[in-house]
Amino acid sequence: MDALTFLRTDHESVLGMLESLERGRGSGEAEVRARGNMVTTLVIAESQHEAIEEQFFWPEVRRTVPNGNDLAEQAITQEGEAKRLLQRLKDCEPGSEVFEQALTQFIPAARAHIEFEQSQVWPRFADAIPPEKSNELGQKMAAAKAMAPTRPHPGTPPSPAALKTVGMVAAVVDKIRDLITGRRSHYPPTPPKG
Repeated sequence: MDALTFLRTDHESVLGMLESLERGRGSGEAEVRARGNMVTTLVIAESQHEAIEEQFFWPEVRRTVPNGNDLAEQAITQEGEAKRLLQRLKDCEPGSEVFEQALTQFIPAARAHIEFEQSQVWPRFADAIPPEKSNELGQKMAAAKAMAPTRPHPGTPPSPAALKTVGMVAAVVDKIRDLITGRRSHYPPTPPKG
């Protein structure tokens, strides 16, 4: 699987969750619980996705894409804000006013970030990187997803070196906490390898 196919699969999953969350704003107990569960899955998916991009994709964009530093910086700034909102969502009680405010802020920001990546970065990346290199990067990202953090960690620097050290420790701790709390049942499905 090439890098952009891997990222597109994640984006489609997240966009599906965002659409579901926009539609499902009921106030009944079951609806609030389902919404909370969906947000938990969203937090996990986004945390893994952003960590993988910061560790693998953005360094490659910086190396290979003309004006790649500027594109990566803009994306990482957007991702930093997203992590703060995801942390708020993770810490809030589903259905609370703070939860709904954070979700109301997160949804359009996530859509804008995905649009930025897909329309501004991906075409330039596709033009700048040979297909075999994109395939290699996609395989690395797919393999790293299983080891990626499942919580936002907004305080972790978005550098590959930090993610390979502090991020890996955080990921192990996240997975242990997920196992103990039952949060693993909210892990997003793993896309097929290809």
